Amino acid sequence: MRRLALTAAMSAVIVSQAHAVEGMWQPAQLPAIAATLKQHGLQLDPKTLTDLTAYPMGAIVSLGGCTASFVSPEGLIVTNHHCGYGALQYNSTPQKNLIVDGFLAKTKAEELPGSPDMRVFVTEEIRDVTREITAGLASDMSGAARYKAIEKAIKQQVKQCETEGYRCDVYTFHGGYSYQLIKQLEIKDVRLVYAPPESIGKFGGDIDNWMWPRHTGDFSYLRAYVSKEGKSATYAKDNVPYHPRHVLKLNPAGVEQGDYVMVVGYPGRTNRYRLAEEVRNAIDWTYPTQIKIYQDTLNIIDAAAKSRPDVGVKYASMEAGLNNYLKNFGGQLEGLRRAEAVDVKRAQEAQLEQWLHEQGGADHAALIDDIAALRKAIAEEQSTRERDLDLSLIRRSAVFGSALRLVRLSQERAKPDLERDPGYQQRDEVRIEGALKQMERRYDAQVDQRMLTYALARYVTLPASQRLPALDHWLGSANTEAAIGDKVAALYAGSKLGDTQERMKWFHADAKAVDASTDSMLELARAVQPQLKQIEDADDARAGEMTKLRPRYMQAMIAWKNAQHLPVYPDANSSLRVTFGNVQGVAPRDGVSYSAFTTVRGIVEKNTGVSPFDAPKAEIDAIKAGQFDGYASPKLGTLPVDFLADLDITGGNSGSPAMDANGRLVGLAFDGNWESVSGDWLFNPSLNRSIQVDVRYMLWVMHQLDHADNLLDEMGVSVKATP
Repeated sequence: MRRLALTAAMSAVIVSQAHAVEGMWQPAQLPAIAATLKQHGLQLDPKTLTDLTAYPMGAIVSLGGCTASFVSPEGLIVTNHHCGYGALQYNSTPQKNLIVDGFLAKTKAEELPGSPDMRVFVTEEIRDVTREITAGLASDMSGAARYKAIEKAIKQQVKQCETEGYRCDVYTFHGGYSYQLIKQLEIKDVRLVYAPPESIGKFGGDIDNWMWPRHTGDFSYLRAYVSKEGKSATYAKDNVPYHPRHVLKLNPAGVEQGDYVMVVGYPGRTNRYRLAEEVRNAIDWTYPTQIKIYQDTLNIIDAAAKSRPDVGVKYASMEAGLNNYLKNFGGQLEGLRRAEAVDVKRAQEAQLEQWLHEQGGADHAALIDDIAALRKAIAEEQSTRERDLDLSLIRRSAVFGSALRLVRLSQERAKPDLERDPGYQQRDEVRIEGALKQMERRYDAQVDQRMLTYALARYVTLPASQRLPALDHWLGSANTEAAIGDKVAALYAGSKLGDTQERMKWFHADAKAVDASTDSMLELARAVQPQLKQIEDADDARAGEMTKLRPRYMQAMIAWKNAQHLPVYPDANSSLRVTFGNVQGVAPRDGVSYSAFTTVRGIVEKNTGVSPFDAPKAEIDAIKAGQFDGYASPKLGTLPVDFLADLDITGGNSGSPAMDANGRLVGLAFDGNWESVSGDWLFNPSLNRSIQVDVRYMLWVMHQLDHADNLLDEMGVSVKATP
């Protein structure tokens, strides 16, 4: 049995019982808040939640952007519909659109392979390595030297940890105040098993996204496969289902108002400890700029899809993501402004500085100086924000981005593995190969050209000092969208990298062959690569300086919060977290109060027969006939669809199991209410609510509508007779 070691930083944290519902807690922190967990209704011993190889933690996995859970000994995995969206898209064509129609494999032989880059990660160990990572650091180090020293130490830890089939990564907490090594089994063969049609899995679409009341059946099923020897392996027909140590038990009775509920998952990123200057930048520049770019990108895709349906299928997953972010960013802006977040942060920072002054002494004075230095570093970082964004857009071109990656990989392969840059070591090559292969079903030459033209049209407006001489030389006098479009068209005409076999050829080629290539994309990539590397090195030096200053800010923040008996939990960073609370509604505005549950009555009320409110006729008929197969809630008197809880979640928690007081699955987290969107920066316990699809609705859809009784049997759920 492996238990998580508390970091030195976190073991000293004093947790407030009154505020503990807020927080994305590391499992190792839970024993410190055991009284609060019990107060809210947890029946399990909190210590069991620190054991990653025991029930229920051993059943919860990451999909690398979403969360999921094993629900059968045969490797069956449940997650959100939108988390399985990529697998649906990968296997869809205009003639057989699984996104729209849904999919059910009645046997394992009928299951479809996910894209080559799909993964399931099973976390087995988390260990504090702060001392090992920081041992070689000195106070007089330059930012660049500091960054390289940390990078080298991380590589050494990873190399010592990784064995066949396992991936290890060092995660940074509190900006570098602590480091933890996380070991995960990496399953590389992931297959699509079942997803309801889009009219259920995405009912309400982007209109209802981030909104309550909600009536979406956001769930789907995948399966993990390994080799016959039980080892991690890429897709092969003779692979066999993975047998997890633990599977989540389902509670078909679900939960009711006031019941304890917790979500365990892999939240992506929050910004709770960012400074006021960074909040201001998000409000004034980041979100408005991204909103425009994402809308422009959607316009490019939609324009092409009008005349060519295959484009809509190829870019369906990207479109879903862009639309989600568009609405999210709008909510972030509204919420941050409504909460006067900049003023809140400034007041908090002023209080922190005042407290440091009151403590006196040289150590506290040094912390004040370092916080001032952090503000200067943030301003410097923001000075190149337009350049950094435009270069990232250029890299997003599927073909040119592939060329840049192939050139860089060929250069890095000439080095000893530990000297290669992160992302280009031997351990990373299978991921690079998968990304190059999956492109064939998510790429259209005309759309990709248009996107690169758009990015370059932004780029040419940058100050000359922030541009790349090699890229400017290639562009020549082209500084209008039309002229740039002509250059881009010629660039694509001179390249074969749109072909999968051609990409694979260069993936396996050495630096000498890549350097001799006359492929136009590879030629341009070779020309700009040295200048991109210079920018990357400068960014690394800046990041190295940040690893000195942010931990100092967090050192002050943790000490101050401890003095107030306030909770201190790390910002989300895609590592395993637990959040808990109770099923409850919300009153977001004066005179407006929402109950905790939506029911199937709302589906009938919303149904128009037109997407995204086009519920299947069979569903409407069953609802009107009251055919609920025994899954109706006795308290509600009907079948619940979704429910609210005061849980602290964010992106990455999608697909996370919502579990009852005994650790049984009662739903899947898939969204938050509109008022919770800005919770990434400021958590408001009165307004922040997570949205979960109710297990009773999931089981009913599977049995009554899609006849997925084979999966119900596999999960040990008794099939109830339809009256």
